Amino acid sequence: MQKIDLKNEVVKRFGSYSLFIGILLALLGAVGILLPEMMSLGTEVLLAWLLLLGGLFWAMHTFKYSRRSIMDWLKPILLIASGVLMVVYPLSGVASVGLLLAIYLLMDSFSSFVLAQSIHPDKGWGWMAFNGVMSALLAGLFLVGWPATSMWLVGLYVGISLFFDGTALIFVGWMLYKEGKAGG
Repeated sequence: MQKIDLKNEVVKRFGSYSLFIGILLALLGAVGILLPEMMSLGTEVLLAWLLLLGGLFWAMHTFKYSRRSIMDWLKPILLIASGVLMVVYPLSGVASVGLLLAIYLLMDSFSSFVLAQSIHPDKGWGWMAFNGVMSALLAGLFLVGWPATSMWLVGLYVGISLFFDGTALIFVGWMLYKEGKAGG
C-alpha cells in the first residue's frame, strides 16, 4: 500500500495558472486601492443584482414545484427584497456589505492559515501565512470604523484583499514555475 504525500498533492494543485490568476487578482486589487468608492459601489451593485437574480430564479422554481406553500416562498421573497433594497439604497447596501466583508476577511484569514499550515515547510507557505495575517488585520481595522467609513473602506479593503491574494498566488506560482523549470 502506497503512502500518499498530502503536502505534495496540495502543492501540485497550484499549477502555472496560479501565476496568471495571481496577476489578474493583483491588478484588480490595485484598481480597488486607487478607486475605492468605485470598487465599493461596484461590489454593492454586483451583490444586489446577484441577490435579485437569485431570488427571481428561486421564485421560478417555487412557482413550478411548490406554488401553494407559503413557507417555500419566503426564500425568494427575502432574496428579491434584499436585492431591491440594495439597488434602491446603495449607501446602506455598502454598509451592509462592509459588515459582510469584515466577516469574509476573518474567514479568508483562517483559510490562508490552514493552507499555509498544510503546505508547510514547502515553498510559498510563508506567503499564504502573510496573506492570513493581512486579512485578519484588515478585518479588525474595518470593524473599528464601521459603518461610518464603509463607502471608501469597502472598496479599499476589497482591493487590498484581492491585491494580497494575488501577490501570494504570484509568489507561489512563480516559485513552482521556477522549480518546474529547474527540474524539467
